[in-house]
Formats: sequence, C-alpha cells, structure tokens
Amino acid sequence: MGHPVLAGIDGSERSLAAADWAAREALLRGVPLWLVHAAPPLPGDAVPVQATETLHHVGERMLQRAIADLVARYPDLQARGEQAADAPAMALLGAARDAGLLVVGARGSGGFDGLAVGSVALRVAAAAACPVVLVPERPVAGFGDGTLKAGDVPQLVVGFDAHRPVGEVVDFAFSAAEARGARLRVVQAWALPAEAVSPQKLFVTEEDRATWEDQEVLRLSDALSTRQDKYPEVTTRTDVVLLHPAQALLNASRGADLLVVGRRTDPHAPEGRLGPVTHAVLHHTRCPVAVVPHVG
Repeated sequence: MGHPVLAGIDGSERSLAAADWAAREALLRGVPLWLVHAAPPLPGDAVPVQATETLHHVGERMLQRAIADLVARYPDLQARGEQAADAPAMALLGAARDAGLLVVGARGSGGFDGLAVGSVALRVAAAAACPVVLVPERPVAGFGDGTLKAGDVPQLVVGFDAHRPVGEVVDFAFSAAEARGARLRVVQAWALPAEAVSPQKLFVTEEDRATWEDQEVLRLSDALSTRQDKYPEVTTRTDVVLLHPAQALLNASRGADLLVVGRRTDPHAPEGRLGPVTHAVLHHTRCPVAVVPHVG
C-alpha cells in the first residue's frame, strides 16, 4: 500500500470540504486517509491543565466526528486521525514527509471575507515535500465537489513548458487523469521571440506569428509523446496560446475539476517559495489546484 493522503482539518466547513476531497482521492489511490488537527500549546507560562485537556478533548471529538462522517459516506475508506502539538503549518509540513499527497482548504477558520488563500495553505503549498492540493471554498461542480453527473467526463488542466519540461508535474497530471478517466488539457503559453520587434520591424506579420506558433505546437507535441505512450488511455488536448501563463491557465481552468501546476524546490530556501504564476493561479482560480514540487 502506498503513502496515505493527508488532510488538515480545523473544524471549519472549508477544511471539512477539503477532507471530503481527500477521502475520494484516497479511495482512487487505494491508500488510507490521514487527518491531522493542529493543537499548538496555549501561550503563556501558567496555562491551566484543565484548559489544555479541554482543547485536546475538543480536537479528538472533531477528528472522530470527521472520520465517522467520511466513513459513512465512503464505506470502503480507511481513515485515522491525529493531533499534533504544533502550529498548523508546521504540523502539516512535518506530517507531509510521510504522505503521498497533502490536501488543505484554500482557507481555514481564520482570515476574513474575500480572502482567497490563507497563510497556512500558502505556506504548505510553498514548502511541502509532497504535492499539495488546495480546495477552494466553492469548487466548481464536478469531481472537485463530488457532483459529477452520470456520463460526465472529468476535465483536468496542466500547465506545461516544452522549453523546460518538468517530468514530475506532467506525470502527476497524466496519472490523475488516468485514475479519474478524465480528459487532460495541456496548456502551453508562449511569447513572441526577441527578434519579433526591431528598429527595422515595427510590427509582427500574421505569417511570422503563425510560423512561431507552429514551432511551439511541434515542440509541445514532441515533449508530450513519451507521456502519451505511457498513458495511452488518457485523452489529451493541447492548447498553445499567446498569453501570460497565469492568464492562460485561469482561462483553461474555468469549469475544470483540477488544475495542476509546478513549484521549483530550492535547497537554499527551506521555507519554500511559490513562483509568480502559481501564486497568481492560487489566488484567482475557482477549481482545486495541485501544486507539484520538482527539482530544477
């Protein structure tokens, strides 16, 4: 059996929605679900023992209730809960070292109305050792919230750069599409080359633009050929668009069930970081987003 799917819960409706998403993902993968609730020590030097015990008891009841509800909905689910005596982000980052996937609500119980992504979600997306899925407050209808109608085919979107292909990201997307029987839309954004504009050429002709676009299409096709051979059951569609990458992904993800993006790991930044495209997507998309770490 593989590594479990990990989900953080704090009792909020958002975190419980993320736990439900995680439960369905665990069933797809054939692995257990692991719920973690962070219960950091209360501040101060003289915290009454009764207060600590009460908080621990509340946390245990929350975990037990969440597991009972999930198992009632998904009888084949294997689930366990755990409390961690640490701040939420640190607790989840520590547990993620032993998980195959971490799922969190884009926001927890904190924050304010209108906040798209909370600090804990951003922190774990930027630094977790495993892929992280952020589930928005109101995912679009579909696999993102379990409301696919009979006959509907799930839609997944992945951002890809054929100039610098990232195997971990595209493999995650193809594998997720295969497990769901989903269609996969591969989006590559491109920009006009530097030679497009010069003192001798003040505008780009349609013929030149079409030539450069054809080159991008061929490069993407070549980069994907090995994955299409590896995952022959996955139906793919490629989109090569002359747009900023974040805008291209946001456009493509409208109505999608999952958007897959990458995050470059940096050994010199243990706290992690998110690139500008991933950061923009997390704040503006309405579907669940998988952030897949990769080297280089």
